[in-house]
Order: sequence, then structure tokens, then C-alpha cells
Amino acid sequence: MKIGNKILIIAEAGVNHNGSLNNALKMIDFASKAGADFIKFQIFDPESLANTNLGLAKYQKRNSGQNDHLKMLRKLALSEKSFRKILFRCKKKRIKFLSSPFDIKSIDILKKFKINIYKIPSGQIDDVPYLERIGSFKKKIFLSTGMCELLDIKKALDILIKRGTPKKNIQILHCVSQYPAKNENLNLQSISFIRDKLKLPVGFSDHSLGFEASLVAIGLGARVIEKHFTLNKNQIGPDHKASLNQNELIEFIKKIRKAEKSLGSYFKKPHKEEIVNLKYIRKKIVAKKEILPGDKFTNKNLITKRSTDGLPASHWNQILGKKSRKKYKLNQGIII
Repeated sequence: MKIGNKILIIAEAGVNHNGSLNNALKMIDFASKAGADFIKFQIFDPESLANTNLGLAKYQKRNSGQNDHLKMLRKLALSEKSFRKILFRCKKKRIKFLSSPFDIKSIDILKKFKINIYKIPSGQIDDVPYLERIGSFKKKIFLSTGMCELLDIKKALDILIKRGTPKKNIQILHCVSQYPAKNENLNLQSISFIRDKLKLPVGFSDHSLGFEASLVAIGLGARVIEKHFTLNKNQIGPDHKASLNQNELIEFIKKIRKAEKSLGSYFKKPHKEEIVNLKYIRKKIVAKKEILPGDKFTNKNLITKRSTDGLPASHWNQILGKKSRKKYKLNQGIII
């Protein structure tokens, strides 16, 4: 999946709509206005995703006001009809729609919508029938890798590729499945490690607080950044506390776009606007004292200084020991 230096920003709405279509539509409007490339929602059928009597992760229990996993999911789910309205709104607001399906039933709903990119969430990375189903579509894929080792990622890739998805269609997202993720747990150098080992582009699904981790990830080569946002951090729900509010999302995207401009070329080459400073900053070889014709050039009669004339300082060893053909005054540039 070729991206270049363009940073694809995924504004993760997730389930921060709290099961309200109206909230979801507001989030689309805002993500579009803020300048995100994608807005991503989670789509799931509660009964297909979780069994009864399943508990909650600590962060889910703390933030959702629920004690039962299935009850939490039922409260957060949106219908197929709602997602059709969400898709229409995305087209109207000119922001790309992206979704993480959490079960095969939801995968097939997205297929009905003729989706071109699928986001595989970390929890589904070892779900064989799930991976086989998405892999058979041969579409572009963002693959999140929270709670994974390299072998887990390789196994998922093997399934997707064997089912028909070209390797070039897959973008890995480094991820830490903690909400919020502590800075000391982010292990951002995994971005370089995964890229080097798998020969695939690697982005970052950022669950940390603040902006810094995503900016570091960009410096390490990430060209896709995903970040949760919410209309109100004080709402009840599993992900609100680990999300950006609306003003923070605007500032986040501004910082990403600024970082994007600084990436430049892979090659080391001076910019034309710095070349003009070269003659004022680089040194030339000049006479340290008066030099007469026939005198040998040595470190006793030569010096490097910033100067309007003279050979570049890089020629130093080429002229040492040679005889001067002319007379040079103090500080006069040496020419041979």
C-alpha cells in the first residue's frame, strides 16, 4: 500500500457515539472539518461477538458503568440502517469511511457497502475464519497488532495472503492495547522492527494521551496515524477518557500536517534555500601570513577561514607541500 510522505490520519470514532446515530453524524462533521482523512467506526453484532457472562477489562468496567460485556456491547452497537446513513454523511462531508468489523456478520455488512479498505482490530488477529473471510475480498487492509508478537502478525499475514489479498495491499499498524497506553509501554521502535522484518509499511494506532507519541512514530517512518476522539470526555463509555476532545483533535491534526511538511526526501541533499548560505558559512583556504613565490604551502602559512575567495577547505591536503606560484598577502585566498 503505497503512501509516500502523506500522513493518513484516521480519526477513530470507535464506539464514542455511545450507540447514538446523531452523535455519530456529529463526529463525522467534526472529523471532516478538522481535516482528518478517515473517520473510523466499530461495527459489530453483540451476540456474534461476545458470550454471556463475560466480564470486562478494568478500563471498560471503570469507564462504561457496566458489569457485563454483552450488555455494554448492546448499548454501543449501531444498526446496518444507521451505518448506511453514516456512509452517506461521510460522502457528503468528503471524508473517507473506515470501519473495524468484529465478527463475520459485520464483515458481510461492510461488503454490501462495497468497502475498499478494511481495518482488522487487534483482537481479531488470530481469528482464523474471520481473517479468511476478509482475505478473500482481496481489498486493502489496515492490520492492528496490539497484544502481538511478530509471529502472531506473520500468521495473520499468511492467512490473508493465502486467501488472495496481495501483500502490497496490507498496512501494519503498531498498537498497544491499553486505554490509555502508558508512554513507557509504547515501544515505538517496534515500528522499525516490524517494517524491517516483514518488508511492509507500518503505521501507528495511538492509544496514548497527548500528541508526542504519534509525532515520534512519524519520525520512525509511520505514515498512517490513528487516534481516538470524542465529543465529550466526560461521557460514560469505555474509550472516552483515552480520546482527544474536539479542540485537541484540531491541534493534533495541525501538528501532524506540520510534521508531514518536514519529512522531505529520503536522500540527503541540501535544499536550494540553504545553498545560498554556503558561501557565508563554509571556509576557504587563505594565507596565514605573507607567502612568496616558491614557498611551500604548510600549516604554518595557511589557515581556513570564512572568506570571499580561496579554495574550499576540502582541498587542504591537496595543496600542502606544493610550491606557491605567486605572492600572497595576509588573508588572501589561495588559488592554484
